Amino acid sequence: MNKNDIYQIKIEDISEEGMGIGHVDGMAVFVKDTVTGDLADVKIVKVMKNYAFGRLEKLIEASDVRCEAKCPVARQCGGCIIQHMNYSAQLDMKKSRVINCLKRIGKVENAEELCEGILGMEEEPFHFRNKMQFPIGLDREGRAAIGFYAQRTHSIIPIDNCLTGHPVNKNIIAAVKQYIDECTVGVYDEETGKGLLRHLITRVGFATGEVMVALVVNGDSVPNKDKLLELLGGAVDEYNASAEKKLALKSVMVNINKQKTNRIIGFESKCIFGEDHIFDYIGDVKFRISVESFFQINAYQTERLYGRALQYAKLSGEENVWDMYCGIGTISLFLAGKAKEVYGVEIVPQAIEDAKQNAELNGFSNTSFYVGKAEDVVTDIYSTGGQGSKADVIVVDPPRKGCDEKLLETISSMSPDRIVYVSCNPATLARDVQILSRKGYELKKFTACDMFPHSGHVEVVSLLQKMSNTRPKAITLDVEMEDYYRIKGDRMND
Repeated sequence: MNKNDIYQIKIEDISEEGMGIGHVDGMAVFVKDTVTGDLADVKIVKVMKNYAFGRLEKLIEASDVRCEAKCPVARQCGGCIIQHMNYSAQLDMKKSRVINCLKRIGKVENAEELCEGILGMEEEPFHFRNKMQFPIGLDREGRAAIGFYAQRTHSIIPIDNCLTGHPVNKNIIAAVKQYIDECTVGVYDEETGKGLLRHLITRVGFATGEVMVALVVNGDSVPNKDKLLELLGGAVDEYNASAEKKLALKSVMVNINKQKTNRIIGFESKCIFGEDHIFDYIGDVKFRISVESFFQINAYQTERLYGRALQYAKLSGEENVWDMYCGIGTISLFLAGKAKEVYGVEIVPQAIEDAKQNAELNGFSNTSFYVGKAEDVVTDIYSTGGQGSKADVIVVDPPRKGCDEKLLETISSMSPDRIVYVSCNPATLARDVQILSRKGYELKKFTACDMFPHSGHVEVVSLLQKMSNTRPKAITLDVEMEDYYRIKGDRMND
């Protein structure tokens, strides 16, 4: 096999990155923009030792699960990598991935029996994101552009709208474009580090109808503030003119980021209109949301995911519960109404401040929150026998790299009756399930949840129960398992 060769390939599977997988003479070929069942002419663009990458040249026979992508830039954009696959097939693929990871990595032979299905979106799987981040910069012709980065690049694909976000974003994007043009505002050039506007961020409270708009700037302020506010107010009014549920512009922020970095949000924000926050709900729990807040992107599915976590926790009101990697307390506050005491820990100080404010906002006095690494904070509390050293139920919602080994050791030492594990990475979930099984915990059931339709991402909530009369086994990881301790990544919060 050589670069630029063309082969007719039958696509047999699809990768987590949304690339179709076929074979040529036994070698796997990964092909973007294809789905399982496609028959296609594929041009080889890169050959590695054991696999290759190809480009779709011609679709000869379309798969039964293929559909027309609704977004006109779906192929160029790096976001909706499987929008050309019908939604039912997307759900089947994601559920199968979770089952396969638990079987292959977690050594859970009866994973199919333990799976309680996948929670897919009940409505059409579009317009579900309550937060959007649009880079502002120069397109390939050097013109000002607002859009998304093309997959695996920092080349901006200009857009007028994104079908995964709230429909008001279309009006807001148009308003910011008009502001740039009419006020001749400079946009950021990543190569030189010059130019003012770097990102447009929008947040919409789906339950409250409150809207926040933030501009990330390479400076201290924005010019012609009054014109900007006039255009943004008009954008929301224009949306409301034909909308059933009206929105209100509650906050306009300027976030300062002068560093030549890939980091999107800087460390200082200024409010130039309204308040420095908006409110939204997940279920009956109210949350205060700032520019910097981590808040689940898909509130509809988050309520269902956390509802399943609460069901698995099986609280009677007498339990002491730990929520590890608690963020701004979203799961903690879901549990607080059903538990005796809830303790949360998170490494980000601002998130803990938000968690405390949200607990007070909702009238919960049975919560305590700690700043630090979960593996350090919880281990110290347990070893000293302080408040929170006993746990009946432990909930973990770690980043993509999964739980730290030290934390898993402490969790098993605390000997909770139930562990509810919420995961954004089935591979590291499976790894940790195998470790916990050797420490006396058995996977009883799990449910997949589709938080990000049209992406390869899938969340899982699972229940592990302490086995009676079982001594923890020594941990001997497979070589394959050791590789997963090298997996790095952060939460899917953007």
